[in-house]
Amino acid sequence: MGRRGPRTDEEVRVSVHNTGAAGEGSQLGLGDSVYQRLLKERIIWLGGEVRDENANVICAQLLLLAAEDPDRDIYLYINSPGGSVTAGMAIYDTMQYIKPDVVTVGMGMAASMGQFLLTAGAPGKRYITPHTRVLLHQPLGGAGGSATEIRINADLILGMKKELAAITASRTGKTVEQVEADGDRDHWFTAQEALEYGFVDRVIDSPQEIGTRGEN
Repeated sequence: MGRRGPRTDEEVRVSVHNTGAAGEGSQLGLGDSVYQRLLKERIIWLGGEVRDENANVICAQLLLLAAEDPDRDIYLYINSPGGSVTAGMAIYDTMQYIKPDVVTVGMGMAASMGQFLLTAGAPGKRYITPHTRVLLHQPLGGAGGSATEIRINADLILGMKKELAAITASRTGKTVEQVEADGDRDHWFTAQEALEYGFVDRVIDSPQEIGTRGEN
């Protein structure tokens, strides 16, 4: 069916083709108590597609932990195929807004917006496990309707592409042009390649390599 006006946030996405999002806790049979226990350890888990619902929860958790103790690190574990750009940017902005450093740890897959959030961790505190795969690519979106509507959507996606590339470049030491060129098509990285590119600061095998939780 046709749709009037610009595409919604959920329709302008950074995601992997034909990759379903991992189930949330309720779908996996994990009770809220698991996530509450992790939260007590200042650990936030992003284990699925980035979308408005879980982005709102993650932003609230970041704000809560920052208010409880502004001087202790927060740990964001990521296993994500990507998702909504605007939802991911809400998480990114909250990470930059709060005082505590946000330590990021990539596990399994950090694709698209998952890669962006992994790279958005505090400098020197971005980690990845040895068999994690990282995907860099440009925002994906559909366009339909009139020529004007198509142009509006295309301009929106191009603007997002430039914004994401500029931030990624600033956090990897690459040029914006190189990031845009490397992400023009799906570009997968091993953990070691992600380290060499600058997405992360260290490949780790155990939590002890991150340091004692709660200490800077």
